[in-house]
Amino acid sequence: MTRIAGIDCGTNSIRLLIAEPVEGRLHDIHREMRIVRLGEGVDATGQFAPEALERTRAALADYTALLIAHGVSRVRMVATSATRDAANRDVFFAMTAQVLGEAVPGAVAEVITGEQEAALSFRGAVGELDGADRPFLVVDLGGGSTELVLGDPDNGVQVSYSADIGCVRLTERCLHSDPPTAEEVAAARGVARELLGEALRVVPVQQARTWVGVAGTMTTLSALAHGLTEYDSTAIHLSRTGFDDLTLVCDQLIGMTRAQRAALGPMHPGRVDVIGGGAIVVQELTRALADRAGIGELVVSEHDILDGIALSIAV
Repeated sequence: MTRIAGIDCGTNSIRLLIAEPVEGRLHDIHREMRIVRLGEGVDATGQFAPEALERTRAALADYTALLIAHGVSRVRMVATSATRDAANRDVFFAMTAQVLGEAVPGAVAEVITGEQEAALSFRGAVGELDGADRPFLVVDLGGGSTELVLGDPDNGVQVSYSADIGCVRLTERCLHSDPPTAEEVAAARGVARELLGEALRVVPVQQARTWVGVAGTMTTLSALAHGLTEYDSTAIHLSRTGFDDLTLVCDQLIGMTRAQRAALGPMHPGRVDVIGGGAIVVQELTRALADRAGIGELVVSEHDILDGIALSIAV
């Protein structure tokens, strides 16, 4: 059986999926996520920091060993928001070619546009959803960008927009205190509202019937809203959270110290310092979707751009 792999390298994390394609779907062999914070400081400096590149190289070397061990024949590695913005991205590409080439000769990371990122996220997210709940608005809230994608499984993406705002970018720009001050939170809300405003002008969210959230901020919020004592991907996948519960959890996270967040069972250590920024983005989206589309809940999918990347090379 052919084995393929997708690697998603974002602003905050790098993730691996090894799978066997079966009749247009994926049979998972191995999934893994590491927080490497590749985009640390990119919003301010415009380039990757050496230590961020080294963290990413170390994780990718481990992933390459897994590709070899599992007999992967094809791999696609996609880099998103931070890499689009970094002036020294050629250093990153050279590193990925050297490391990945040990498993699959010629493999190298590729930068994709926000529109391509949106399409891959949509394909990965909606595969298991009930078509009766369409049209879907898929929101991929990452470290450096947030993609809004409207569409349905049969006809694909109708319209999408990639906003230059994410949990890392917003935190670095506005939320400097521990816990954030009221002034910092107000400033962050203003930035989020402004940057999401253009996305909401482009994407007709009023046509959406179901809001689907993907990526770590969304899944962590769902885990906390449902009272999980530890992260459980099976319980989180396709879970539904009403806006009242979602807003409450977001308010709590925004007001917490980092130590208080770290003590929460489902919280990954690498999200502790940035999830407050993500919660602010989610609250702004919650208000907009309630007002414009009459939507009252968030559906969270554990399947996202990583699945879309792997599906894109499935034969």
